[in-house]
Amino acid sequence: MIIILAENCRIPVDDPNTHLELTMIHEVMVLDHSGPLFGIIQYASSIKLFVLGSILINIVTPFYTQCFWLNYLIYSGEAIVLAIVIGIIESVIARFRMSVVPLFLMASILLCGSAFILFVR
Repeated sequence: MIIILAENCRIPVDDPNTHLELTMIHEVMVLDHSGPLFGIIQYASSIKLFVLGSILINIVTPFYTQCFWLNYLIYSGEAIVLAIVIGIIESVIARFRMSVVPLFLMASILLCGSAFILFVR
């Protein structure tokens, strides 16, 4: 979940050296584009969020049935729940200072490493 938030630039970051409100990494990258290029960037961002969300859903709930339509409904419900959770996390998390973001990402790497060790054992 932390990787999804970080990779899709869903973490608000505060840079005290600037007076701009748009200090999120993704928004700064997007400011230089408009029109079709802006659409392509938004589309690529949504595809990345979809793929990473699908991976998370399949890891957390690897349940399948024989009925395709039932699998589709279950997956759709899980995707809606994931979208709601991401929205809540975005709304609740205050802006991180630039010095805290590497610590946040390091915590995610350590959690992934400990999960891998528990999985291998």
